[in-house]
Amino acid sequence: MPELNPTPGSFPKRSAVSPIAIIGALFFIFGFITWLNTVLVPYLKIACQLNNLESFLVASAFYIAYLVMAAPSSWVLKRFGFKNGMSIGLAIIAVGALIFIPAAMTRIYPVFLIGLFVQGAGLAILQTASNPYVVVLGPIESAAKRISIMGICNKTAGGMAPLILGSVVLNDADELKTKLAALPDAQKVPLLNELASRVIVPYICIMAALVILAVLVYFSTLPEIDTEKEDETTALANTGKTSIFQFPHLLLGVLALFLYVGAEVLSGDSIIGYASSQHILLKTGKFFATCTMASMIAGYLAGIALIPKYISQQKALVVCAILGLLFSVTILLTRGYVSVFFVAFLGLANSLMWPALWPLALNGLGKFTKKGSSLLIMGIAGGSLIPLFYGYLGDVFTLHSAYAILLVIYVFILYYAAAGHKAGTKVTLPMP
Repeated sequence: MPELNPTPGSFPKRSAVSPIAIIGALFFIFGFITWLNTVLVPYLKIACQLNNLESFLVASAFYIAYLVMAAPSSWVLKRFGFKNGMSIGLAIIAVGALIFIPAAMTRIYPVFLIGLFVQGAGLAILQTASNPYVVVLGPIESAAKRISIMGICNKTAGGMAPLILGSVVLNDADELKTKLAALPDAQKVPLLNELASRVIVPYICIMAALVILAVLVYFSTLPEIDTEKEDETTALANTGKTSIFQFPHLLLGVLALFLYVGAEVLSGDSIIGYASSQHILLKTGKFFATCTMASMIAGYLAGIALIPKYISQQKALVVCAILGLLFSVTILLTRGYVSVFFVAFLGLANSLMWPALWPLALNGLGKFTKKGSSLLIMGIAGGSLIPLFYGYLGDVFTLHSAYAILLVIYVFILYYAAAGHKAGTKVTLPMP
């Protein structure tokens, strides 16, 4: 099949089914890999004997790779194309999974962090390619609907990941914590080594699956896309623009995405530890992470049904930001199961933010789309810094009161949804 070079919104409909299926499989994979961190945070906190701040370095090492790899990802896509870039990304993630084997055998926390960073680097390439691919796969005004479909694939995997890995590595974790507390350091070592070794088989399986998928994508008929072409309206709007930094709505979108990703990662990666701090057993807490994913899937289904027929992408972002504020206030005003459940409900508030932020931020970029996508990928580094800050606040104050940082996050996202996405727009472009 010859390569295709559609402009945004003009992708041939006959070829769209197969690309959507392939991209959907990729979203499933990086959803599964990403949300394994939900279990890895409490698991490594026990296995490597960490405090709250140190345990959230799991998220920090993973998501900082998006910041580091943003520019290299753009170069990879320009040099090898979107399809081959996806295969490269999958192969790099497989290497990161492989690093978990010596990390588990030695129980050296920095080696785990290196493995997580390498996985994040591979995902940065994969996301830089796949997200704009979905945006240009059809009309810009329905991009959030397509991304919502991808989100269901992503969060279905995200819901499965903590249950699957948790059933292996957090089995009898509550009893183990009690036993460790009563033992001197020397007698803890054999138990901690056994706990660390539990990730070896799961990550061997993950590595094998990633290698197979990388090969399948490489030999697939996934067509190339050309983001360098501009329609007449977009070309007029971009007259005289020579830099990606001349698009204020994009720059504000990067900050909004930075904060959103931080909030999403925080809600998923903190919920098991937070449930434990509310005197809920770890074996019960692992189900709350799946509740977070279920809430997100419910939001995606609503997006598919309502966007753009009944509500625009921009209005959906407004609604989600308001829900985020309401749920955050409820978390802070309640305790126990109610508070933990509202952390899980943040999944609903966060669900349509990613689908809406991408088309709003990329709207009207034309030939700057690839660079804009790379800049947005840098925003994913919010998943590195915000949970880390939450962990610090949890050590200084409490994990409960530390959720106050969510209020600032959702206020800014509400601003972007209401006004920030229009900043610097001189020529009226089609509204996503």
